[in-house]
Amino acid sequence: MPLTQDPGSALDATDRPDPATPVIAPAGAPAALPAHAPAHAPADAPADAPAKLIFGLVAAQLGVCIAVFTPIVVTLALRVAQIVPEAERGAALGKVLSVGALLALVGNPLFGALSDRTTSRFGRRRPWLVGGMAVAAVGLTVVGLGSSVTTLLIGWAIAQLGCNAALCMVTACIPDLIPDHQRGRVSGMVGMMLSVSMVAGSFLAQLFTDNMALAFIVPAVVGVLGVCVLAAVMPDRPARAESVAPYGFREFLRSFWVNPRKNPDYSWNFASRFLVFIGIACVTSYQVYFLMDRLGVAEGEVASKMFTTTLVTVGGVVAGSLAGGWLSDATGRRKPFVLASAFVIGVGLLLIATAGTFGMFLFAVAVFGFGEGLYLAVDVALAAAVLPDPETAAKDMGVLNIANALPQSLVPMLAPFVLAIGGGGNYGALFLFGGIAAAVGAALVQLIRSVR
Repeated sequence: MPLTQDPGSALDATDRPDPATPVIAPAGAPAALPAHAPAHAPADAPADAPAKLIFGLVAAQLGVCIAVFTPIVVTLALRVAQIVPEAERGAALGKVLSVGALLALVGNPLFGALSDRTTSRFGRRRPWLVGGMAVAAVGLTVVGLGSSVTTLLIGWAIAQLGCNAALCMVTACIPDLIPDHQRGRVSGMVGMMLSVSMVAGSFLAQLFTDNMALAFIVPAVVGVLGVCVLAAVMPDRPARAESVAPYGFREFLRSFWVNPRKNPDYSWNFASRFLVFIGIACVTSYQVYFLMDRLGVAEGEVASKMFTTTLVTVGGVVAGSLAGGWLSDATGRRKPFVLASAFVIGVGLLLIATAGTFGMFLFAVAVFGFGEGLYLAVDVALAAAVLPDPETAAKDMGVLNIANALPQSLVPMLAPFVLAIGGGGNYGALFLFGGIAAAVGAALVQLIRSVR
């Protein structure tokens, strides 16, 4: 799709920021110096993204993640427990979550492609960012007030679609608006909000255990406020109406396919990301059962132990994200940090598999969290560098997000076979499987030629 502006500009002539706001130059493009710039400033030095834009990205990501992960981690299970008998809770929760996961896979590339074609005077990302979160808020309210599993399923489906539309726009804003020399740091800060949101969501859930409607509505309001912060500060431009290609069911199906011969780096990045997230999902999906089956934690103590575990994991993620993002931008390299992150994730998985006490387990998840943070710091930055077409960034980033989400569904399907090795309960085999997957994923990154 032809550009509506010079491809070296982040803004079009109809959507300029005020003079006090620095114009963001994409990677490799010369940035215009302001009139008051010192004479010795390098003529080709790219401008930094404004601090308020980075803050907006972080606020939006945190808000949307709180809205969607608070139910996934805590409140949706409690809501199901209020409605159905104990014997049916597991099946009912699985039905609701599986429908939401399926819609999440479809929603990312769908809303990304629609955003790339949006000609609204408010821009092509902003309407889907704010509109998506508004729709999600309606869905979460339905879940909070519903009185049947069918109502919960419908509400959660609406919430997932809306949240994924908003998250897709946040992700697309990084290649749209953040220059290459800052993408490591910004990707790290944005990426670690997923883990931070789980702690914040657990805290909010505890505040509203006596009012489940508010346990869904309050996170939804937080999500709306977060995206409004970004919408208020982000430069955005519409797609040019005469250049928008038709979009129907055939085009939707084609959006899931990117020719690996024409775009080998993008394809290798998808495969790498998928395998690394297989390793991550082995921990996130089975740490509760590991605590109960291997460490003998009583069912009544699992919630408090998991809160402590989440705090320690998030601490590792934050440290790894900040360190990895800063070092990656400072060196201008991405691939070495993917390799390092996979190594640390593998060590963390080995330590978890051999942990015999809760203290050892906490140390292991801290190491694992650091490796995950290190990966998150460079993951989006690397992805932004290998996109097939900057003008379809939202759609292509949406397709890449399938590599994040799909392992969360596949690992629970494969894990029972791995756990059954040697008579059952073989968590060592499961975490070894995850470590191998992460290592192979890191190795595939080395096949990417356009990124150092």
